[in-house]
Order: sequence, then structure tokens, then C-alpha cells
Amino acid sequence: MKALKIFKTIDSKSLQNLLILFATGLLFWISITNLLPTLPAYIEDLGGSKQEIGLVMGSFAIGLLASRVWLGKLADRRSRKLVILIGTIVAGIAPFGYLLIKSVYPLISVRAFHGVAIAAFTTGYSALVVDLSPIKQRGEIIGYMSLVVPVGMAIGPALGSFIEEDLGYQALFLFSATAGLLSFILANCITAGRPPVISEQEKSQFEGINRSLKAILFDRAILVPTLILFLIGLLFGVLVTFLPLYLRQSQIDFSAGLFYTTAAIASFTSRILSGRAGDRFGRGIFITFSIICYGLSMLLLSIAKNPTMLMLSAILEGAGGGIIIPMILALISDRSYAMERGRVFAICTSGFDVGGALAAPILGAFAIEYEELFMIAGSFAAIALVIFLGYSNKGLISSLRYAIGREKDQYSLVD
Repeated sequence: MKALKIFKTIDSKSLQNLLILFATGLLFWISITNLLPTLPAYIEDLGGSKQEIGLVMGSFAIGLLASRVWLGKLADRRSRKLVILIGTIVAGIAPFGYLLIKSVYPLISVRAFHGVAIAAFTTGYSALVVDLSPIKQRGEIIGYMSLVVPVGMAIGPALGSFIEEDLGYQALFLFSATAGLLSFILANCITAGRPPVISEQEKSQFEGINRSLKAILFDRAILVPTLILFLIGLLFGVLVTFLPLYLRQSQIDFSAGLFYTTAAIASFTSRILSGRAGDRFGRGIFITFSIICYGLSMLLLSIAKNPTMLMLSAILEGAGGGIIIPMILALISDRSYAMERGRVFAICTSGFDVGGALAAPILGAFAIEYEELFMIAGSFAAIALVIFLGYSNKGLISSLRYAIGREKDQYSLVD
């Protein structure tokens, strides 16, 4: 009921746009995530080796990285809605590439093109949600609106596994394309999307601090969350690429679709509980908790011997993912100016993209067991925790205190 009270404080036009945006995002993430438990197996069925599977899956980030910053500029200078439209139309077109191409290496270009969808949609969606959110409730509304990801992941992978098993890959790719095209149609109904109107005083103020992309990236306030997302991206790249293959070859009766659905339910729950609390107690303690959840999840996955351990790993992974993304988005929103927010989001989330791009092809090249891959992924979370504890605020002591919720964010531009 608290969510209803929060949304009642928003004007009717903004509320209508948020609801359309949520429905658009739901269809978009169903389109994307229904391929998570199935695409690695599809590539393997085409004759791909572990290294080739990692190469194809990792190439998703080529499109992300090549387009993310440009799309961030477009969102700041032209329209958040335009960038969302680009993302949804790519999500609708890309699955036809998987449908038509029947060999491994040409799929690299299709997968890279598909990556543009994520780059565009997440950049436009995140910036528009922040634009439509009152500052005092920003973290909570971001938390609620980011529920679109776990809800989509709760539906998409389960549907993808069911469609592939019962109807085959052709029906799977057609379903993915249909969901993407429907999200494009809905996105056209959004009536907001222009960057925030800036007063003359704010314009003159911003001209004095107008930062280049390099200056934004190497600002410690943005660099640290970017590094955190890079390391979590490495972990997630390992999980998405190799979990379906590991479960396929293991003797444990537990599907990849069930893992992702369980994680999505945990993510949904954690986002609801953490959104408002982040506004009240600060982002730091929740980011710390989420990194620990990720590390424990990978540790459990590396030693899992039964469905119960896999279920617990999924819950921890979902809880970590449900907290860290909205919290870091809220964190960098607090630490950036409205007129540069699209670029800041693009740069920071590119850390996750780079991690996801590197993990699969690099680690897939080593002749090691899946369990060892998950152990390595857990070490990425450990490194992320050390960085956050030591560098999340101004000075070591302040960083430690901020990371456990005992001090305010000294980089915040929000009063």
C-alpha cells in the first residue's frame, strides 16, 4: 500500500507515463530474457564449443559498448523516448537473425546488434524514470519501476524454456520478436521524454562545470560505482553463459529457467523492501549487502550438489541483483546533474556491459570445470566489496562508514 501512496503524490500525466513505461519495459524484458536459458544451448546444438558459445554470448556487449555513450548523448540532447524506441525496435528485429542464421560465427553480428537494444532501452528508461520522480522519493520510485526487470525475468526464462521444449527454437525466436515489437508499439504512447527544462541560471551554472566523458568517468564519485558494476558484470556474464550448460550436463534435476525465475522472485522482493529504505538510510549499506549476496550465491553454485543448494544460490543472486542495480542508479543520480544524467548513466552502466563482454569469451577459453568458473565469479564479488568498502566515499574511514550506513554520501549533489 505504501507504493500506492507514493504514486498518488505524482501528477496524473507523469503517473500515466510511468505506467506505460512499466508495461513497455515488461514486454521488453520478456523479449530479452526468454533467451537466457535457451540461447547457449541453441549455439551448442549448432556445434559451438565452450569458447565459441562464450564468444557469441559475449558479443552482445559489442553493440552495447559501441552505442551506449552515443545513445546517452542522444537521450540528454534530444529525447529519452527516442532512445527507448530505438531499444524496443531492435529487440523486435534481432530475434529474426537467430531464426534465419544456422551457423555459429555469423551469430556474433546478430548478437552484437541485439546488444544495442539493452544499451538504448536501459539508458532511456532509467533517465526518464528519474526525470518523472520527485527528488524526495527518487530511490523508492526507481526501486518500484526497476521491478520491471525481475518481473520480466520471472516470466521470460520460464516461458522461453517452455516454448523451446514444446515448440522448438523457431517458435521461441518468433515469440521473442513479437514481445519486442509490442513493446515498441507501447513505447510510442509515451508522451514525456524530453530532457528536463533548465533555467537560464542553471544553464550558466552548468556551463562552468560542463564535463567531458573522460572527466565524468575519472571522477571518483562515478568511477567507483562503474568499477563495481564492471566486476558484477563479469560475474553475471559467467552466470548467464555457463549456468544453462552446467545444468544441462549435470545430474541435478533443476532447469536454468527455474533458476532465473527463482532469482527474479527474490529480486522482486528485495527491490520492494530496499527502495524506500535506501532513501532513508542511504545507498551504501544496501550496495554492500548486495555484493555479499552475489559472492555467496557464486560460492554455493560452485559446490551445489542438489536442487536445494541451487535454489538458495538463485535466491541470493536475485536478492543481490534486485538491490544493486536500482541502488547504484539512485546513487549516480544523486551524484550527477540532470543535464548530464543520460551520459552518466551510459558511462556507469557500460561498466556492467564491459564485464559481461569479457567474462564469457575469456574464461570460456580456459579448460576448467564449470564449478571453477563460478568460484572465479565469486572472487569478482569479493574484489568489488573491497573497492566499495575502501573507496565509496571521501577517505577510507568515511567510505567504511558509508558502506555500513553510518555516514552520508559526501559526493551527493542532492540536499
